[in-house]
Amino acid sequence: MTLAAELGYCPDDPYAVTATFKSPGGDVLWTFARDLLARGLTDPVGDGDVHVWPCLDTSGRAVVIVELHSPEGELLVQGSTHEITRFVNRTLALVPAGLESDRVDVDQLIDQLLGA
Repeated sequence: MTLAAELGYCPDDPYAVTATFKSPGGDVLWTFARDLLARGLTDPVGDGDVHVWPCLDTSGRAVVIVELHSPEGELLVQGSTHEITRFVNRTLALVPAGLESDRVDVDQLIDQLLGA
């Protein structure tokens, strides 16, 4: 089954990436660590709800597998390693690894957590 998906990144939430899956029942949005996606390009990674690992598809092309778990079910998707690497590199051009904390507004985060 083919499922359209779109990866997204916002520098204001520098640690996270989003994957939006388009389905007849409506869009499904998953948010997970950018670092998890980046590390999953070369090595199996993940704990909990999201696991990512490199693989070859049935045609021998390099792909990245993303496995998502929720109480409602599981989803296993694959994407082109080349395309996902390009996406990750674009996010790193916006906010380099190790500099994410420079982009986080701690005061705003505390206000959000306290409901102010």
